[in-house]
Amino acid sequence: MRMAENDGDEWGSGWDSGLEDDSTTVARAVGRQVKLWREAAGLTQTGLGAAIGYCEEMVSAVERAKRLPQPQFLDNADDRLGAGGKLSAMKEDVKQARYPKKVRDLAKLESKLVERGAYGDHNLDGLLQTEDYARALFAMRRPAFSEDEIDRHVAARMARQAIFERRPAPTLTFVQEEATLRRPLGGRAVWRAQLERLLEVGQLRHVTLQVMPLDCEEHGGMGGELRVLKLKDGKTLGATNAQLTSRLMADPKEVQILELRYGMIRSQALTPRESLAFIEKVLGET
Repeated sequence: MRMAENDGDEWGSGWDSGLEDDSTTVARAVGRQVKLWREAAGLTQTGLGAAIGYCEEMVSAVERAKRLPQPQFLDNADDRLGAGGKLSAMKEDVKQARYPKKVRDLAKLESKLVERGAYGDHNLDGLLQTEDYARALFAMRRPAFSEDEIDRHVAARMARQAIFERRPAPTLTFVQEEATLRRPLGGRAVWRAQLERLLEVGQLRHVTLQVMPLDCEEHGGMGGELRVLKLKDGKTLGATNAQLTSRLMADPKEVQILELRYGMIRSQALTPRESLAFIEKVLGET
C-alpha cells in the first residue's frame, strides 16, 4: 500500500494540498448552510463578512467549499444569522475534516497501537516535534503550501501527539540520528525548544528515546527510516518512507525484515540514559 510522502513525519500523512475526500463533502455541506442562512437573512457576502469580522473573500471561499471555516466564523455566523445553534453545531465535523484524510487514517491506526518503534534518519519523528519545528518543516515544502495548508497540517500533527496521554499507554520507542538533533530547523530558538521537548518526552515511563551517533561504525539502518507498529489484535505492520511515496506493509516476511533491522538499530544506538545525556550536551552547545 503506497501513500503520499510527508517530510519529517510518518508514512501516510500526505503532501496532498487542498480539501480531499470526505473533507470536501463536509466543506460543501457547511458552505451550503452558510449560504442558505445568509440569503434568508437578506445579507450579501460582504455584509455577512462585515457583521462577523471576516472579509468577503473568506465568506465566498467558505460558501464555495474552498476553505473550511474556523470555529469563531461558525459561532459568529450562527449568532448574526439567527441559526439557533445549527451552524455552531457543525464545528466538530469541521474540526475533523480540517485534518488531511491520510492523517486521520493514521491517527485511527495509532489508536489501536500497543507498541510503536520508529527510526528517523533525516528529521525528527512527527510525534516528537514541537509545533514550531513542525511549522518550519511544512514551510520548507516545495511546491510550497499556502498558510492555510500549513496550519492544517501542523494542527493535525499536534493532535496526533495525544497518543502520549492515552491510557493504557502504548510503548513508544524512537531512535534518532545525531544529525536530526543538530540541524537547527526554524532557527536557534525553535531548535532549543525542540531539544528541550525531546528531554521532556524521554522522561516518560512508556517512552524510550535513543540516539544513533555519527561515529557508529556498524549501522543496521542504512536502508532509511522505518516504523514497526504492533496492534491490539496481535498484528504487526511495517512502514517505510521514500522521497515521494511511503509504504505501509503487512506481509509477514517484509515486516520481519523491518523488525530485524530495527532491533539491530536499537542495539547499536546509545542507551536511553546515554541518549538523554547526549541531547543535554547538544542543548548546552546551542
